[in-house]
Parts: sequence; structure tokens; C-alpha cells
Amino acid sequence: MFSSKKRLDKAYKEAKVVPFSNSDKIILFSDCHRGDNSFADDFANNRNIYFHALKHYYAEGFHYCELGDGDELWENISFESIFNAHKNVYMLMKLFHEDNRLHMIWGNHDMVYRDPNYVSKHLSTYFDQKTGEELELFCNIQYHEAIILKHIESGQELFLSHGHQADWWNYAFWRWSRFMVRVLWKPLNVMGIADPTSPAKNYKELIKVERRIKKWIVENKNRLTVVGHTHRPRFPEPGDIAFFNDGSCVHPRSITGIEIENGGISLIKWQIATTDDGTLKIVRVLLEGPQKLIDYKTE
Repeated sequence: MFSSKKRLDKAYKEAKVVPFSNSDKIILFSDCHRGDNSFADDFANNRNIYFHALKHYYAEGFHYCELGDGDELWENISFESIFNAHKNVYMLMKLFHEDNRLHMIWGNHDMVYRDPNYVSKHLSTYFDQKTGEELELFCNIQYHEAIILKHIESGQELFLSHGHQADWWNYAFWRWSRFMVRVLWKPLNVMGIADPTSPAKNYKELIKVERRIKKWIVENKNRLTVVGHTHRPRFPEPGDIAFFNDGSCVHPRSITGIEIENGGISLIKWQIATTDDGTLKIVRVLLEGPQKLIDYKTE
């Protein structure tokens, strides 16, 4: 299927429905691109910020929704090397999973996770080098192309997906893109040369992807939609096209995400700040909102 509309329609139709209420708290992150801690690992620079933020959300009782491209499986062949590089992150995500507070969506860079057999084989357990045994990791975890957060009282829906459905090259030809990244763009990335096929690094492609998603939102009565993929945070005002983007976790020196709490939605950033005495600390910065979800009405 080469139509963005058909791909988005299919994702919506087959989406997992997750009920929520005003008492629920949800954090949306995407595009972590967790790698193997090599020079090409874009996540490595922000991993301490991300880990601190995720610890905060776990302690505060948030659900964690990851909107695709969590693991960088284009540059890296196996999940095992990524797990070993960022084991503390996965142990924290494991706690979310055990509390039924982890909701996972696959993107183009981890599109292999759309195969339940692949997920079961590679993510269910991990090898513990201390004990020499296979231990549980993400048992029975499920990845989805999309998730619909449905408000219990109002019936309002928030459609969550990675957003690459509007990027035909990175959806239909993701295997070819993966091959090119592994063979060509990974070594060039180390030298600072960006992959031109990525909408996050190609402004013209970014605009095209956003335009296609906005068109689909309008055609579906201004359906409230949250995506990632382009790495560009978006937070519309009520009355505008309800197109949100949570940004990414590979911004220079910061990560961005979207919080849903008390029936409201906010765009936030976590970054390293310097205190007056010269101490460095990780802080949360409110960028936009909170805005009541109910204010984003469909036509």
C-alpha cells in the first residue's frame, strides 16, 4: 500500500485501545534510537537525562508509551548489543512492564518488532553474565503499530503512532533503507554526515510527512493525533489541526516528550542545567501547556 491515507487508516483500525481517565498519568516518548554505545549511538549523549526522567515517571505512577524507534535496529544487527550497552534503562522499563504500565509501538527503525515471534525470541529473556542463566526481561510484551488512548468518561480518543505511515519510503522500503544505513550511512554518521532519507535530517521530507498527517487528521474530523518520526516537537492550540509530535530523545543535550495528566496535555523537555553554585542537575522544563484535552474537539 503506497497511500499514506490507507496506511494510517489501517493503523487506526487495528490499533490497541487503552482506556484512561483523568486520574491516569501518561508520558509519551519516541525516537530514543538506543544503540550500542558506539560513536554512532545518538542516544548515548542523553542516556543519563532519559534514565533520570524515566525514574521520575516510574516513581510518580505514570504509564510509559513509546511511540516507535525506541531501539536502533538499522545501525545495529542485534538487540543484545543494545541491551548490554544500556542495561539500566531496560531494567527500569522492565519495572514498567511488570506493573502493566508499558505500552510499545514500533517505528521504521525497529519495524522488526511488528513480528510477534521476533519479539518473543529476542525480548522475553536476557543472559545474565553473573549467574550464567537466562532471566526474564519483557515476557509476553506486545508491540503495536498504533495505540488509541480512549477517555473513559468523555469517549475522546488520542491516536498514537510513530508517524512513518506518512513516509512511504521508510514504510514500504524500510528493509532497503536499513541496508543503506548499515552499509553506508552508519560510518558516514560517525564523521558527521547526515542520512538524507531521514525526515529528521531532511527538512523538505519533514514538511511532506507533516503535511500528509495533517491532511489525514482533517479528513477524520480533526482526530487528535500524536506521532514522532520527524523529531520535531509540535503542540497545536485548540481550534488548530490536532497534530502533536513528542519530538525525540536524541536532541542535542535534551529530550522532549508529551505528558498527559489530570485531563490535560503538555509538551515537556528534560535537560541539564547549572545551578548558582556550579552544580549540574537534570531538570524538567514545561514548553507548552497544560491544555485541557477536551478543548481539542472534533468537528
